[in-house]
Amino acid sequence: MAAFLKAAGIRFKSYELLNLSFMHRSVSNESTIKINNERLEFLGDAILGAVTANLLYERLSDKNEGELAKVKSVVVSEDVLSAVALELRIDSLLVLGKGEELSGGRGKKAILADALEALIGAIYLDSGYKSAFDFVSNFMYAEIDRVLENRHSQDYKSLLQELCQRLYKNYPSYRLVKRLGPEHAHVFCVEVAVNGEVFGPAIGSSKKNAEREAAKLAFQALNKE
Repeated sequence: MAAFLKAAGIRFKSYELLNLSFMHRSVSNESTIKINNERLEFLGDAILGAVTANLLYERLSDKNEGELAKVKSVVVSEDVLSAVALELRIDSLLVLGKGEELSGGRGKKAILADALEALIGAIYLDSGYKSAFDFVSNFMYAEIDRVLENRHSQDYKSLLQELCQRLYKNYPSYRLVKRLGPEHAHVFCVEVAVNGEVFGPAIGSSKKNAEREAAKLAFQALNKE
């Protein structure tokens, strides 16, 4: 843990709070330990959004609201956050239930991204907003640069929403069709409706991933018309 803190450039007064940020819900599902990092994740998600919006507002003074929102949706996406978590080696610190461990939970994007958000929440509670701001800034500037240079994969949910507004003056609607598999290894099936036409279902390891895949199907189909 000390090596992680040094590499990440952060300090903690409460190691208990730091440890909680890495505790996945699968632990509380399988043992008498009834605490996990979900509340910290909720808090960290809000702080991550605020810090990122601040950075974008200051840095991209020539962009309008829609353009800022598009960049933000990519840099706070599961793909980006999970990659940052891997760079910080958060995967080696995760506390997982036996089932999640056996199913490869340390490499799952959703779990890694959630743990990073929980860590941001823990930093905020432990050391305040400035420390959380500095931590997020350390990796977010680089991610913003990648988006501006088109080095990130396309955000199909944002692209589909823009296409729907332009063509039909409405928004796409996502529906969870079903959820398959055991608690520790769910597979989600999602379809998306666009102006009365349904695309999918598409599958993903999380609901967000499945929604992105469904959006990709719809966008690629509609964009050819």
